[in-house]
Amino acid sequence: MTWRSPLALVRDALRGQRARENELRSLESNLPYEGLEKGKQPNRYFPSNAIKTTKYSLLFFIPMNLYEQFHRLANLYFVGLVILNFIPEVNAFQPEIALIPICVILSLTAMKDAWEDFRRYQSDRKLNNMPCFIYSRKAKQFVERHWKDVRVGDFVKVVCNEIIPADLLLLYTSDPNGVCHIETANLDGETNLKQRTAVSGVCNTHPEFEPESFNGIVVCEKPNNNLNHFKGYVEKPDKQKVGAGIESLLLRGCTVRNTDHAVGFVVYAGRETKSMLNNSGPRYKRSKLERRLNIDVLFCVILLFTMCLIGALGHYLWLNAMPVVPPYLVPPTSGHLYRPSLTSFYMFFTMIILLQILIPISLYVSIELVKIGQIFFITNDIDLYDEETDSRIQCKALNITEDLGQIEYIFSDKTGTLTENKMVFRRCSIMGTEYPHKENAIRLAVLDEPEAEEEVIFNQHARPLPTRWSLDSEEANAEDTHGHGSRRRSKVTGNAQSDVAFSSPLETEVVPDGKLFQKISGSLSHSQKTDAYLDFFLALAICNTVVVSMATTKRRRVSVSPQAKHTNTPLETLSSLMRNAGSIFKFCKRNPKRHRTFTEDSEENFQPSGQTEEVGITALRPCSLHPPSLSDEPALTSDNLRYEAESPDEAALVYAAKAYGFNLLSRTPDSVSVRLPSGEVLDFEVLDTLTFDSNRKRMSVLVRHPITKEYILYTKGADFAIMELLGTPYAEHFSGNKKNIATVTQRHLDCYAKEGLRTLCIAKKVVSEAVYKHWSVDRKNAMAAIENRERLVMDTAVQLEKNLTLLGATGIEDRLQENVPDTIQALREAGIKVWVLTGDKPETAVNIGYACGLLEDEDLVINMGCKDKLTCTNILDCTLEEVRRYNADPRNVDTTLNMSLVIDGLTLEKALSPDLLDRFVALVKHCRAVLCCRVTPLQKSRVVKVIREKLKVMTLAVGDGANDVNMIQAADIGIGISGQEGMQAAMASDFAISRFKHLKKLLLVHGHWCYTRLANMIIYFFYKNVAYVNLLFWYQFFCGFSATAMIDYWLMIFFNLFFTSVPPIMFGVMDKDISAEMLLGVPELYKTGQGEGDYRFTTFWVSILDAFYQSLVCFFVPYFVYQDSDIDMFTFGTPMNTSALFIILMHLSIEIKSWTVVHWIIMLGSVALYFIVTLAYSAVCVTCNPPSNPYWILQSQMEDPMFYLICILSTVVALLPRYIFHVLQNSIALSPFIQAKHLDRKDPSIREEWMKELRSYRGGGQVKRSRLSTPPSPTLETPVDFIHESLAVADIMGDDFTLNAIAKN
Repeated sequence: MTWRSPLALVRDALRGQRARENELRSLESNLPYEGLEKGKQPNRYFPSNAIKTTKYSLLFFIPMNLYEQFHRLANLYFVGLVILNFIPEVNAFQPEIALIPICVILSLTAMKDAWEDFRRYQSDRKLNNMPCFIYSRKAKQFVERHWKDVRVGDFVKVVCNEIIPADLLLLYTSDPNGVCHIETANLDGETNLKQRTAVSGVCNTHPEFEPESFNGIVVCEKPNNNLNHFKGYVEKPDKQKVGAGIESLLLRGCTVRNTDHAVGFVVYAGRETKSMLNNSGPRYKRSKLERRLNIDVLFCVILLFTMCLIGALGHYLWLNAMPVVPPYLVPPTSGHLYRPSLTSFYMFFTMIILLQILIPISLYVSIELVKIGQIFFITNDIDLYDEETDSRIQCKALNITEDLGQIEYIFSDKTGTLTENKMVFRRCSIMGTEYPHKENAIRLAVLDEPEAEEEVIFNQHARPLPTRWSLDSEEANAEDTHGHGSRRRSKVTGNAQSDVAFSSPLETEVVPDGKLFQKISGSLSHSQKTDAYLDFFLALAICNTVVVSMATTKRRRVSVSPQAKHTNTPLETLSSLMRNAGSIFKFCKRNPKRHRTFTEDSEENFQPSGQTEEVGITALRPCSLHPPSLSDEPALTSDNLRYEAESPDEAALVYAAKAYGFNLLSRTPDSVSVRLPSGEVLDFEVLDTLTFDSNRKRMSVLVRHPITKEYILYTKGADFAIMELLGTPYAEHFSGNKKNIATVTQRHLDCYAKEGLRTLCIAKKVVSEAVYKHWSVDRKNAMAAIENRERLVMDTAVQLEKNLTLLGATGIEDRLQENVPDTIQALREAGIKVWVLTGDKPETAVNIGYACGLLEDEDLVINMGCKDKLTCTNILDCTLEEVRRYNADPRNVDTTLNMSLVIDGLTLEKALSPDLLDRFVALVKHCRAVLCCRVTPLQKSRVVKVIREKLKVMTLAVGDGANDVNMIQAADIGIGISGQEGMQAAMASDFAISRFKHLKKLLLVHGHWCYTRLANMIIYFFYKNVAYVNLLFWYQFFCGFSATAMIDYWLMIFFNLFFTSVPPIMFGVMDKDISAEMLLGVPELYKTGQGEGDYRFTTFWVSILDAFYQSLVCFFVPYFVYQDSDIDMFTFGTPMNTSALFIILMHLSIEIKSWTVVHWIIMLGSVALYFIVTLAYSAVCVTCNPPSNPYWILQSQMEDPMFYLICILSTVVALLPRYIFHVLQNSIALSPFIQAKHLDRKDPSIREEWMKELRSYRGGGQVKRSRLSTPPSPTLETPVDFIHESLAVADIMGDDFTLNAIAKN
């Protein structure tokens, strides 16, 4: 290695820093420079692929760890006291003894940190040494190396089922179409396959890619953590630029699937890869209790200084009161005594050292241990385990468990959080004609049947399906578990049929509408290949990003039971449904639920203004649009096809098209094949795909029709995004009322939304060749751009998506998750306000609100939709005035105002403006529920921040998608649901659950327990330390405030460090003030933790005063017993120390609510440890603290009956007030919580009967409900309609009163 001057090293480091910070990077191939020294490598400034997540090194562990620990002020405080104790003028006892507590605490923390860092080191070493293939110019082939050997500019080959070692720009794949399938589950949790395409025009060698032939330069952006965006291009030697986006980037950590091999160019390595930039480690949040704890520690510091000041002043007065200097005052080494004032000054610091345990040094460590124990019990709760997904709750923020017991506001997403995110095709409207799909609704009704009907759908075989299946073994476990109901079995077997997301039978099996079935058959019989109906279903099959694979091509990591591979065709399902029609209709009548979108009445009353064609159920006959296949090739049979979609909406539409015979057969970057019901296969050339984005709210696919050779743009998107882009529809082919297709379709969409369905519009456009050629040039330039690329790409998409032709609309149902209404009702009874923030239409959100119990029939629902700020101001002022008038009315003293608010995104933006913010917050404070519709992710997070900061309340946000991450991170507690849309929300959250219903037990039970346990443990810790340190303080009044201790220093240290340290930890981990059954049955008990909760200002000071009283008793009982005797100092202090142990432990015994074997072992073990250690220490300590030594003190005391009398009398007198208080509290003027605890001790049958009566009493309307009177119109210029209307089509009638505040033009 050549020697380099320090100046050259500095210059090289500065160049490297500039290269890494540049917005654009130019990367060259490393092959021409292979074998040269590092200084001549073109990409030497960029990091290698080796990663290091450890915080410490072996050499610098101790100084770095101490530096880390000294960030905690409490540690600095105690280290300062230790240093102070080494000063002879102020030391209270031996300096070595003062080192013990802080050394023990620092050592335990260091051991924990070292163990965690060692585990990180092992993980890094395993990852860095994983094998991979790197191309070598010398070997002329790919050679096996390790991940840590990969460098930016290398060519890396990845094979099927191999994890990608670095961020690679895809240049070549074994697929002839240049496609590579990857699975991103390690990054975002999504198990569905995603397509990546090789950069076009770069690989010119066939059949294998030769890396040495690559002579271009890769220009890319600076590394960032955005997993969905990448900007770059490849510059060829002729200066031609070929654009590359995220669709050509293979991310580190992803897995190659269904592709033999692929070759990529390394653009980011090591810590600069997107996966590592997203790995921010564990999140740290300070809990509300911890913030309050810091204030109380400050109070203890003030109390300590006050006591030390009293001691210093007392010592000064004591010295001045002496006529002569007593002989026992030994002067310092100078031979002269200090002046009383200076001695008192030194005594102040000596007293701080003596009374230092008033500040609990072990409290912070104990809190961490308690939280670890609480998290252990939460994660191992069987009720929070989801058998269907084989997942349990994950706790990622280790220090905010107690905040779960103080939540006052919950902000929830809708799709995938309240609903299953399993999209079911329900209705469609084509060219103004509505097709209700009654037959499919019957199938869905059967799925709700609790017992045998459910097995009709899933279990059509002679042998029952196994109840369990495995992802890890080749053979499915056929063990049948009889302990579960048929609903649980059907869910498991339903999922077992596929290892693909969004592919359960509920989502994939669609029963066609009879009339639409015949309509398509008629179009095909007349050979109309451009009919609007055919275009509609072609758009459903083509306009998506669904990946098509063969069901026989299994991923190597997945195996499914052979019995689970069969799925019924739609017509087979329909035949089985017809045999059970009678029981279905009886079931529908027996269970008239609000959230059911299919009822007999709703079907009869659903008659929008447009034409509706439907067919009776009895008229349906078994028929098929699928003629015998023209080919015997298995690849073309629809049963072998497997669709892997990025969203459940896309999967639902593709399966709907398949149900009508439009089978998506294959998809490549350049083509898509669809088989028509007639059996003919159409191969469309894909010219471009305009992907979905949150600004456009739509996606489009531009194809060339194989028959007409026309350039056709198929578009699908939100109704409001499509309707404003419409041009002339197919109106030239119609006459009369059918011309107004858009108006009729909009009415259908409104009805769909009121039924709670998710709506999409389908449109098309025929593009001329000249327009396409001009547009493709702009598109190509936009794709190759680096600056403002997103805006340029979106502009080209908007440029083409104009003058669309409306084909129709779809209504997709997203069903509520299990027990969502029950969970929301329990949360509201617990005093928690629930908000729903969604991107859906207001009508859809309101319907779901009623279905899940968020809105009730007697609620006054205010629909706010304003187009200007003035109207929004007037509505807020008007409503607030009515609320004030209502509250001021003496007749409404005992009534509860039930008011809910529905507000859209545009109005919300105005309401959150600075001048209206306070009025909006004042209004929502009075609302029992708020639904925010059409809101963006940023609006979600802003709403959470506003409510949290303005109302000073504890907030919780729950969501399942990437669009919920901002909201989750803005709340005090963020909860992610590991749903079908991946794990991005779960990875960004503090807690991850699999079902919304788990919130109920997580908050009402574990939240309550965690908060009460920790709050009571902290209060007990302060009490314990104050009670013990006061013994030393009272003694100062009898020793001239000389900082002398009547207890041996070693025993003082051991007292807090060992004898009384474990019981409070056990108390904080295992105590149960009330059972889980009672907390779930009476949710109102959760309110005890809200607001100030158990850890109140008064509770803290009452406990401190009780500590003062108990210390007085513990000190003066021995004092009066031994008064006028000649016992020595340690003989006086030993029974006092023993009494203090009994008092402190018995005090805890009174506070413990539930005793177990562990409690008895720890409590008795602490007493036994005290006597064993003290007896041993007294026996061996002959000259430990000369001139006074505790030799054989306790042995002598235990021979004296007076010792036992002192211990018993002190304990009884000290604890008598607290015991009497608890007796009175549990017998006189019982609070609801005390009553619940009494009931909890009764027989389970009696307790259950009482809770049933309570629930019926609560549902009977104990609290009077009232509504606002209709407020007047805010302005004459912009009138507001107050409309009494139904919010649902069929079954939301009667008492519903809705205030629609919608500004008119």
